Amino acid sequence: MKYYIYHIPGKKIGMTCDLQNRVTEQQGYEPHEYEVLAESKDVDFASWMELQLQKQFGYKVDRKPYNKLKNNNMRINVTEATTTFPCPVNKLKGQLMDNMGMKWKTDHGEFSITKNTIKWILDNVKESMYNIDRCYIYNKAFARFYDNHDPYNGKTKTGGLFPTGADYRVEKCCNGDCNCENLNPTHFDLIREWASERGLYDKGDPKTQTLKLMEEAGEICRAVLKDKRDDVIDGIGDCVVVLTNLAKLADTTIEDCIEVAYNEIKNRKGKMDNGTFKKDE
Repeated sequence: MKYYIYHIPGKKIGMTCDLQNRVTEQQGYEPHEYEVLAESKDVDFASWMELQLQKQFGYKVDRKPYNKLKNNNMRINVTEATTTFPCPVNKLKGQLMDNMGMKWKTDHGEFSITKNTIKWILDNVKESMYNIDRCYIYNKAFARFYDNHDPYNGKTKTGGLFPTGADYRVEKCCNGDCNCENLNPTHFDLIREWASERGLYDKGDPKTQTLKLMEEAGEICRAVLKDKRDDVIDGIGDCVVVLTNLAKLADTTIEDCIEVAYNEIKNRKGKMDNGTFKKDE
């Protein structure tokens, strides 16, 4: 990785690892309108040099050097299913380039931003249905890409050249040998994304969600007693949303909870008694 310190005369001195994207595409300056003052593969040295040149040329000096900002600049949000980026799709490439080398952990493994993973991310990113200023990728699909490719040296795990263009889109990442079910998000995935974007998992509390569940269950009871079918449907849906979030706050998933419950009842025997199923002792 090479870092460039560039100078836009009369404007600024900055630093980037991608002049075309950062200076030309994002800031609108053609190559003849700026000059490269220095370049280095050492990010720490280049960060120090940028500050010295800003002082020397009389520009505003950055409060923090580049090497201290780049891994904290993009505050991503990670859930079990997705990694969400804090920008619209058309701004994502610049954000990724500015955070080259950044790493984060998911339930499906550790990911990092490299020139090769940026290609995959940009081909598979989706705009959030709740906020056009956010976009996301599916973690399991990204993990499958890692299973088949080395994100650093540009080659597949079998030694072939790293694919380009549409060849490395998500439908190709598994070579047809795996089941990337998270490419088609369930309603539970969408509920978790919705809650995550609103900070529920960062600031929420299982106790308040439990109280919310009791409130929603009460709404169902009232709807059943008044024989209001639409309200019953609405209440059941609300309970599912709350239970999904409660499970996440309890460090599990609603899918796992359902599986545990089903495994307990699937072989259960009993009989109906006054409208209620009673299991055999």
